[in-house]
Amino acid sequence: MPLFSTAPKSICFLRLSAIGDTCHAVAAIQALQHHWPNTQVTWIVGKVEAQLLEGLEGVELIVFDKKAGLQGMQAIWKQLKGRKFDALVHMQLALRASLLTLGIKATYKLGFNFKRAKEGQWMFTNKKVADTTSAHVLDSFFSFTEALGVPRSAPQWQLPIAAKEVEYAKRLLNHKPTVVISPAASKDERNWLTERYAQLADWLIEQGYQVALCGSPAEREKSLGTSITSLMQHTPLNLIGQTSLKQLAAVLGQAVVVIAPDSGPAHIATTQGAPVVGLYGHSNPKRTGPYNDLDSVVSVYEQFVEQQQGKPAEQLAWSTRVKGDHVMQSITLDMVQSKLKPLLHQH
Repeated sequence: MPLFSTAPKSICFLRLSAIGDTCHAVAAIQALQHHWPNTQVTWIVGKVEAQLLEGLEGVELIVFDKKAGLQGMQAIWKQLKGRKFDALVHMQLALRASLLTLGIKATYKLGFNFKRAKEGQWMFTNKKVADTTSAHVLDSFFSFTEALGVPRSAPQWQLPIAAKEVEYAKRLLNHKPTVVISPAASKDERNWLTERYAQLADWLIEQGYQVALCGSPAEREKSLGTSITSLMQHTPLNLIGQTSLKQLAAVLGQAVVVIAPDSGPAHIATTQGAPVVGLYGHSNPKRTGPYNDLDSVVSVYEQFVEQQQGKPAEQLAWSTRVKGDHVMQSITLDMVQSKLKPLLHQH
């Protein structure tokens, strides 16, 4: 039975990070808003992620600075003092997030079921979501809104990307048909090989497309962009570190196709309706792949996880990862081109 048969007055969502997961959470939250337009929605979110979500319609964002530790928690508790929500939707598995819930008052504290809860999350909640047959994180987030009483619907996203950001992106891309490569994952071992990014970018330029590299201002990402460019025969548009998160979303939204490993930009692109070719080796794309483009994923996860665990992915725990820094080299240029060609032909 759902927790609510009529619209609750107030719901607080807790999902701090990461970028891709907050994109999944947006879809679930906006499904709730569509079903219960008068419910007050509060979202406790991480500092970086808030840069993308600022201005999200009908949502009170409360920013938690993870680096501030206990002081950061106390700041949130002070901000919420005197308030009690009808439900706290606890979508984060980390112990730090669970500790944060101790100072948040709610009639129901809804968390993951025992099968998917980690770091003792189940001890901090008084209601659990039902198990879902889907492995994907987005579907698991929808199981939270279903538990509240929101019927399941196809995910839709309305991120607060202003017209000025879209216009900026168009100018940045010189109004040319552009394939965007976002080469950096959160860990270097999850990146594809630098020389293969370069070969792919050259091939795309020879097909008549402009290639734009994008990413954050982190030194490791800027260094990767420089390395890719240095190995190329042609010149890409290197935008790594040149955009805000909202500008990045606008750039991704203009792309003919986006190519990315397991990373936030792959999921931002999905929110903007851009086709995505995901490059996966360490995590299960059925769990963390670009939701609308799972058929376009290039994955070697299945072969490596079976080698390492002795069982096929279907028989393993939800979050089983592949280990090793050699995994992504098994993705060949041909494998990526074969997924790209039908998407390019649709353009």
